[in-house]
Amino acid sequence: MTSETAAAAAAAATPPHAAAPPLHTELTIGEYFRAQVAQGPDHEFIVYPDRDLRWTYRDFDERTDNLAKGLLAIGMEPGDHLGVWARNIPDWLTFMFATAKVGIVLVTMNPAYKSHELDYVLKQSDMTTLCIIDAWRDVDYLKIIRDLVPEALTSERGRLSATEYPHLKNLVYMGPEKHRGFYSVPELILLGQHIDDERLAEACTAFTNTDPVNMQYTSGTTGFPKGVMLTHRNILNNGFYIGERERLATDDRVCLPVPFFHCFGCVLGVMAVLTHRSTMVVVEEFDALQVLQAVHKERATAVYGVPTMYIAELNHPMFEEFDLSSLRTGIIAGAAVPPEVIREAIERMGMTQITNCYGLTETSPVFIQTSWDDSMEHRLYTIGRPHEPVEVRVIDPADGHVCGPGEVGELCCKGYNVMKGYYKMPEETARAIDGDGFLHSGDLGSFDEDGYYKVTGRIKDMIIRGGENIYPLEVENFLLTVPGVLDAQVVGAPDEHYGEIVVAFIKQREGFELSEQGIREHTVKHMARFKVPKYVFFVDEYPETTSKKVQKFKLRETAAELVEERKQAETA
Repeated sequence: MTSETAAAAAAAATPPHAAAPPLHTELTIGEYFRAQVAQGPDHEFIVYPDRDLRWTYRDFDERTDNLAKGLLAIGMEPGDHLGVWARNIPDWLTFMFATAKVGIVLVTMNPAYKSHELDYVLKQSDMTTLCIIDAWRDVDYLKIIRDLVPEALTSERGRLSATEYPHLKNLVYMGPEKHRGFYSVPELILLGQHIDDERLAEACTAFTNTDPVNMQYTSGTTGFPKGVMLTHRNILNNGFYIGERERLATDDRVCLPVPFFHCFGCVLGVMAVLTHRSTMVVVEEFDALQVLQAVHKERATAVYGVPTMYIAELNHPMFEEFDLSSLRTGIIAGAAVPPEVIREAIERMGMTQITNCYGLTETSPVFIQTSWDDSMEHRLYTIGRPHEPVEVRVIDPADGHVCGPGEVGELCCKGYNVMKGYYKMPEETARAIDGDGFLHSGDLGSFDEDGYYKVTGRIKDMIIRGGENIYPLEVENFLLTVPGVLDAQVVGAPDEHYGEIVVAFIKQREGFELSEQGIREHTVKHMARFKVPKYVFFVDEYPETTSKKVQKFKLRETAAELVEERKQAETA
């Protein structure tokens, strides 16, 4: 086949949509935000109903300017890495915008992390500043930091010298309280108020919109979390196209109960709101009752969530007591979306223009989405059509040919939204992005004659538990550090509530008597709770191929059977 013929075949196999228009913006997030402030300084930007906290665009601009100058005052520079380890508190957003204004890269960290995960990210990210709260659920952040960085108790603030973390120079407590070795946010803001604006302006010129603005850690087939570098250009434009599919406008109020550390919160949420000069109504930690109250009280026009969140809201015993008539649109994403959940959100919550998104962290994240004006059929049974500036192909993973309508292959995309790369992992980056610039998702799907896509399965063994992505090899690698564990294989099993749960099959070393409870208790001390195996089964051997490769599809079948038996026994 000639190159011309191959190009023609590829073009014919690409679903029909308009030629890619110029990008929405080539500004940095700081420049874009200031433009929005100028257009509506007194418009509400951020609302926390439970705190009765309200920041206008002007209020937030002033606060983030002062924090940005405070970060410069303690020695941070454009290109440095700052980590935020916290739930959705107001100053998570302050740090997000302050760092963006001066070119500091925000490292977003899952609040469920424990010592094992924090240790890895601190080292791999070359983080110079870490910002934390005191605790979240069963995770004592301060204790973990004291254990990992004992030098903080004896080092002068800003002059930390940690043997294990040579890049780490600053610790910040995200609150007014004082802790030895930590700056507090009020101190940083006060420092910033004494810094000349010229220093801020100078920092703003030291980077461009194609430089990283944040790094989000995601696991992969290697089992080691990878820092996905996303640029100003990536996430700012992605937020715009997401909001366009919802038909967001200045008078929209978007209820966000989804985490900011994840793209769902900081791009689908914050960036979509910013680019449409809307208002975000934040729920710090998901609670169905608090979401319903926030929508009712603030007259929210949109709400976000993964399917399990919508199920919890729709089935809350007080659901009928709230006025949700203000709702119009929103997003449901993060896991396989049951059509009935979308139907109920439309019929019972009034979300007649709800949208469904598809993407991954490496694609900023959304590149396929349904639209507010799509038919009911398309919104229930497809993930929509590609965003206009992105080229999407379905590529057969077996022979690499570009699939046509109805053919199943790997979903791949190319465009402005593709990540800059994995931090310090060039080989992993090259595996993810092919020579033609297409990012390979690892997911199988197809498209129809009208250009609507469906996801049909996953190439990877990734487990999706209630919207959280769990990569088995990461859990397996940790289980292998448990005394007495000879080998470990982790798979997902079906679950009515979470979609999937984590199941571990473990081989014991001779002379050890391990228990399911012991394995789970040890794991929960070092890994986020959502990654901890719900069930542990001890085995003498695994199903294997003749080349000794473990047949995980057989383990998944076994897991489903054993879990069902266990559940029946527990309810008997």
